[in-house]
Amino acid sequence: MTTRPSTRLRVNIFPGGFNWPLFAAIEKGWFAREGLAVDLQATTGSIAQMTDFAAGKFEIAMTAFDNVVAYVEGQGEAPIGEQPDFFAFLGSDDSFLSLVAIPEISCAADLRGRRVTVDAATTGYAFALFDMLDAAGLKEGDYAVIKVGGMAQRFDDLCRGHNAATLLSAPYDLLAGRAGLRVIARVPGPYQGNVGAAKRGWARNNPASVVAYMKGYLAAVGWLYEPANKGEACDILERNVAGMTSEVAAASYLRLLEPGGGFFRDGRVQDEGVRNVLRLRSRYAAERRILSDPGKYVDLHYWELARI
Repeated sequence: MTTRPSTRLRVNIFPGGFNWPLFAAIEKGWFAREGLAVDLQATTGSIAQMTDFAAGKFEIAMTAFDNVVAYVEGQGEAPIGEQPDFFAFLGSDDSFLSLVAIPEISCAADLRGRRVTVDAATTGYAFALFDMLDAAGLKEGDYAVIKVGGMAQRFDDLCRGHNAATLLSAPYDLLAGRAGLRVIARVPGPYQGNVGAAKRGWARNNPASVVAYMKGYLAAVGWLYEPANKGEACDILERNVAGMTSEVAAASYLRLLEPGGGFFRDGRVQDEGVRNVLRLRSRYAAERRILSDPGKYVDLHYWELARI
């Protein structure tokens, strides 16, 4: 594959299989074809990620859409204040989230009086967890919320039996099942999960880099969906995710690329998924106010350019 002189981009990620398009785009040369050299930085949690994002330690964050909303609104857990320059330009997936618990928990209602873990109690997927528990009849105070960190840390915490349940994304939910933990239910959709996020000022000054990143990412997504590439795709996942085996990689292929529920083929931030995230934040944030303007957190201009 012919490459052009490269622009270096630092991309901050949470470890996990939801980074599969990034792994593929790097290894198969899709980013290089677009003139990019992408360096992946792993974070330990949203507080560290968003603190470093505000400090300019990387150009792009692959993060939960709600993290973008939280920090634009000044409701984030890291003490960095409002960050109106943060915005989402790429929609990756619906989060692939499942409620996972220790073996003696058979349903969400069993978590009454137990401890559930989150990355941060005011951002990310915590509100999706609270909503699932509310649907099971559990209100605030019926369970304790413990901050543990990113999915790798929460998975390890469950395996050690320190706390009772958490939300895990694939492949951690698959690994959990093989570790004897119980997968209770998936987070209901539509829900906007992971997004590509940047600072508006940086994006305005580097539009070609934003578009090139999207094109490389979407080329990788298209390649992953081709059945003929399954074997090589699973090898890439196995090499890049800690604890991954060939068996779990094959199961991840079915989960992360399932029809209607896998990676977004077109890379568009999903309107209904965004509105559900805003609905949950409006309901569960400590500072209750109605959030209803997706344009405050999303700019589809770069997505439109990438599709040309």
